[in-house]
Amino acid sequence: MAEHRPAESARIDLVVFSSLFPSAARPGAGLFIRERMFRVAEQRPLVVVSPQPWFPGQSLIRLLRPSYRPQAAALEIQHGIRVYHPRFLSVPGLLRQFDGWSMALASFWLMRRLKRQGARLIDAHFAYPDGEAAIRLGRWLDLPVTITLRGTEVPHSRQPALRARLSRTLEAAARVFSVSDSLRRLALELGVAAEKTEVVGNGVDTARFHPVDRASARARFQLPENAKVLISVGGLVERKGMQRVIDCLPALIEHHPDLHYLIVGGASPEGDNRAELTAQVARLGLAGSVHFLGAMPSDELKWPLSASDVFVLATRNEGWANVFLEAMACGLPVVTTDVGGNAEVVCRAELGSIVPFGDAAALQRALHAALDKNWDRAAIIEYARGNQWDRRVAQLLQAFDSITGAAASQPGLVGK
Repeated sequence: MAEHRPAESARIDLVVFSSLFPSAARPGAGLFIRERMFRVAEQRPLVVVSPQPWFPGQSLIRLLRPSYRPQAAALEIQHGIRVYHPRFLSVPGLLRQFDGWSMALASFWLMRRLKRQGARLIDAHFAYPDGEAAIRLGRWLDLPVTITLRGTEVPHSRQPALRARLSRTLEAAARVFSVSDSLRRLALELGVAAEKTEVVGNGVDTARFHPVDRASARARFQLPENAKVLISVGGLVERKGMQRVIDCLPALIEHHPDLHYLIVGGASPEGDNRAELTAQVARLGLAGSVHFLGAMPSDELKWPLSASDVFVLATRNEGWANVFLEAMACGLPVVTTDVGGNAEVVCRAELGSIVPFGDAAALQRALHAALDKNWDRAAIIEYARGNQWDRRVAQLLQAFDSITGAAASQPGLVGK
């Protein structure tokens, strides 16, 4: 059945602005943004503007690298919501520093039309370059802007030139949301007034993520019924740390000879190190123990999660990893690194353990202990249920309404 196509003139309240958003060309990009904002769309009419990078000749690069910057259609309808993909000039290398300007210029006429349809607020995700572009659009069109920090701001803040731009961008926002308190503290360090900051963590859909029959789940992936099983879910990139887990496996297998490791994920906008991971597995003689399951739709993830004993993500940087709550909703304890908001999610010993990033021995010990421990999985599931989306959406709606009400009573003050 064809999806309902809303009228271009349909009235809207909110524009979600992010270059990282799922599309037919990149179905796995920015799923965490869509999860959040499409729930908001059930309460407030919105559209999505997701600018896509482009430069002349990039189609030639795709002849050698088919996954390079796949192009989405100019307009998609997702669950009845319009998702626009204006193209902006983005040349690799040093010229990427102009992406914020280019993104704003490429989106201006579309945003102007959306304002005429009633848009009262721009809700941007990631401070740079998306937030920077949104602030310019807000000034040009006299619209308030909110920005959600999701983790990329941490490495960006370590670069002096970008740090200054982050500060200017965030100080100009009407509200700075962050998915973790650690990111809120970063916003304060960058000069944002405390009263303009607010933590709105990600949530979990427990109707989608819940345990299924363990024997059936293991049979689906041809896993022995009594094996010990680790699992990671995420893009196959260095930051997520699957290679750090693989390095621990030979020592773990000495204690758990029936150990298996499931890796769910594929290429992402950050890259694809599947070849390096496969070579690492072969070098360590782990071909029978490590299983690459590829990327999976969200509705399917409960199966490999339910087939597993422990979730692990030895990540270098995170804002708030939604997948932790998804794993917990399926009854899994989580072992992860002490970066970003990880310790805010895995906040109690009965939920898992946190290890210092880069400490391979600590990671190995934590995994060994987690595999041996008899976890209270019902308590873990109950914790996940306490973090469902309803509360997060209610918090966002309250903030949006307060901002649009204040903007309506003080026209001309946007971006001042």
